[in-house]
Amino acid sequence: MLTWLSGKTHVSWLIAGGCSGLVIGVWLALYVSIGGVWALCGMAAVVAMFVLRTRYSVAVAGVAFGMVGCWYGSASLSDAQRLSPLVGEVVTITGTVREDPSLSGDGSISLQLHKLRLGGYDVSGAIWVSLARKETIVRGDEVTVDGELTAGFGNFVGTMHRASVREIVRPIPGDVGRVVRDWFAEAVRLGIPEPQASLGIGFLTGQKSALPEDLSEQLRIAGLTHIVVASGYNLTILVRLARRLFSKHSRFLATSSSMAMIVSFIAVTGLSPSMTRAGLVSGLSLVAANYGRSVHPFVLLPFIAAITVLWQPSFVWGDLGWQLSMTAFAGVMIVAPLMQAYFFGPSPPGLLRQILGETVAAHLVTLPLIVLSFGTISHVAIIANLMIVPLVPLAMLLTFVVGIVGLVAPAIVSLVGLPASWLLAYMTSVAGFLAELPWAQVDASSLAWAVPVYVVGLVSFCWYMQRKTKFRLREVNLVE
Repeated sequence: MLTWLSGKTHVSWLIAGGCSGLVIGVWLALYVSIGGVWALCGMAAVVAMFVLRTRYSVAVAGVAFGMVGCWYGSASLSDAQRLSPLVGEVVTITGTVREDPSLSGDGSISLQLHKLRLGGYDVSGAIWVSLARKETIVRGDEVTVDGELTAGFGNFVGTMHRASVREIVRPIPGDVGRVVRDWFAEAVRLGIPEPQASLGIGFLTGQKSALPEDLSEQLRIAGLTHIVVASGYNLTILVRLARRLFSKHSRFLATSSSMAMIVSFIAVTGLSPSMTRAGLVSGLSLVAANYGRSVHPFVLLPFIAAITVLWQPSFVWGDLGWQLSMTAFAGVMIVAPLMQAYFFGPSPPGLLRQILGETVAAHLVTLPLIVLSFGTISHVAIIANLMIVPLVPLAMLLTFVVGIVGLVAPAIVSLVGLPASWLLAYMTSVAGFLAELPWAQVDASSLAWAVPVYVVGLVSFCWYMQRKTKFRLREVNLVE
């Protein structure tokens, strides 16, 4: 055993161990605070481990990077807690709307504000704000609000309920991606009726806020919310499409068009936690594929997690979107390929089988988080995904065609929009039917104790599948 631990290992595993330790260290900053001296010791240990490059160095690198992460998280947490002394007081705060405002059933609006300014000083972090009355506010607006500051939750450093708006400033040109998205969405609505139009726009741009409240609830119960939020799933579809269209002509053209697709999609959807992660994963996978290389999922996922956490430490402190996004991609990159190899053999899956396998795998891996966060289990999620998800690429293509025709030839857009309308109507009907079944969703809050057992069982089954099939996870590439 000692001989094996002393053997040399590839530097990528040191990176994986270090990045994993960094993320854990930032999370531990919620409970432990350390000074810069410990961080310097950790950095010195990291240098030594990269020189030795032995197998036990992976664990040491994880501990060393963990100290660095804990120091970094402590420093970031200290900045974010500047609002704490003001909790319970009425304050005036200015911030930029980070994501599309959310509209609740009673018509009220909630915002996520970042780039905060309070009393002429910049404040780190983001706050969640609900407005006392409806206002016309869009992503990218600079908003000044008055209200009582209350304690934060998740990755928010504070909250403000029923705030009043003092000023709204819309920069020129502002959020160009949002402007283009809304312009294109209006063209889509010329050829597709509601709520089908909002569903199609959600597929293309991840604009979940435009969905009617009843449809949004049906998608949630049916386990289909992931197909209309700005996520890696939508981005992966677009990148794979670009690669398959242009790879026969030129590797450079395929790579450059896919990169342009990544940048454009993120610009349109906004830089949310899930899109940050999705863009990095897709971009790195694309670069690796361009050079005929691949990155092991156990290296890529910790690396991406570390980059996003360094950019925004609050992701690991309570951002459910980031957590679901990372676990879902672990399912797509680890569980799905193992299941394909175990149940169907070594032959590469076709597009339909690949989509179905990734959907089931992502659901299996995110289930513990869903149970712990929402206390519910959807009994119809896998059925709904099997009936709808394989058709999402076609729906995206048809919706895009309708939008283009709506811009250049609005006189015939209603006729061109019929196929998209029929397909999207089928999807909304399936979601509505399944969501209304009396057994569609059950309360699982009492099953929290079973989550560790489920996780151990899933990990054991993955280990068994890998041992049985001898499948090499290093060969997995997300964009292929």
